[in-house]
Amino acid sequence: MIGSLRGRFVARPGEGEVLVEVGGVGYRLTVSPGTLAAMGAVGSEVHLFVHTHVREDAIVLYGFAHDDERRCFEVLLGAHGVGPALALAILTQLSPAALTTALWEDDLDALCAVPGVGRKTAARLLIDLKSRLELPDLSGPSGSSGADGASARAEVRSALAELGYGPEEIRGALDRLAPGEATSVEDLLRGALRELASR
Repeated sequence: MIGSLRGRFVARPGEGEVLVEVGGVGYRLTVSPGTLAAMGAVGSEVHLFVHTHVREDAIVLYGFAHDDERRCFEVLLGAHGVGPALALAILTQLSPAALTTALWEDDLDALCAVPGVGRKTAARLLIDLKSRLELPDLSGPSGSSGADGASARAEVRSALAELGYGPEEIRGALDRLAPGEATSVEDLLRGALRELASR
């Protein structure tokens, strides 16, 4: 199994594919747009973390600029109904950190922003991935648990949606709130509305 490759980026043989030459051998890898951008121009020296995907009819290499992306990709593959194409689409839309935040906050809209993912699929992914990804311990000094914080943010997200704000506006407002700035639903809602009003 190939875990990583360090060599020269020699060509782009197809859409979303790169050819990396290591010791005279060219490895063809499928990569996300983010990884492709991080690789630089053809001719650059690159280091990619690799997932080797074995099927009955092919062996496909998937390359990632960062190891957390590769690990996240492999976790996604373990989820029910997620193949390499959908896992790569999710990581193209959401970084590992953004995906973790979406799971922690029960943010269905973030997953629905991925092409081909509807609300039913997003809801199933939320449940499935929460048990697979290591979510951060976001317990605060006040003793509030991460689950309580996630629940509060989910309530605020729902309330703002009912007020007519779009998913991107809501996500942006909540992201701009400093960690620990608000813990209750009321404080979070007040802070989010303040952020929305200031834009």
